[in-house]
Amino acid sequence: MKMKTFLTTFVLLLWLTMTTKAQTSYSGRIETGYMNYLSRTITVDPGPNWKGYNLDNRQNGFNFTSINGVTFQDRKIFTGIGLGYLNFDGIAGVAIFGDLEYLPFKKRLTPMLNLRLGYNHIWNQYEGGTGTMLTEFGLGINYKIKENFGLYIKSGIMITQHSFLLPLTLGFRY
Repeated sequence: MKMKTFLTTFVLLLWLTMTTKAQTSYSGRIETGYMNYLSRTITVDPGPNWKGYNLDNRQNGFNFTSINGVTFQDRKIFTGIGLGYLNFDGIAGVAIFGDLEYLPFKKRLTPMLNLRLGYNHIWNQYEGGTGTMLTEFGLGINYKIKENFGLYIKSGIMITQHSFLLPLTLGFRY
């Protein structure tokens, strides 16, 4: 009985892999954006060794990001891994994250939904800097120039470094 279950599972996974592979393709994106500081997510009762909030002067920032991954469903769904450079008014940092994006229509101009989950690290006033989780929800507009090339603009809400930020991002899809 176990052998039958194993073979059935193996055949189904093989079939799923072959059919999915026929519908996937490599894709990448390059983005740059501005992150407007909104508010803190926590309030701290300072102790003797406390040096301030991670973004201690409520800094705005900018980023430059490269994302590489695959598209599914006729280029409607993108999933990938991104690496970015961050700068919050002189405090540099890096981000690594998973990216999921959905384009509901195959038209030249279409809305887009985006979700990012990951980690970022900034070198601020703390020795060695601080690292926190990165979460971003975004909505935007994608303009398809050719089948594999497009421009987009998006905004949303970002939570990182114990702060809420409003990102405005301009990107190029290839």
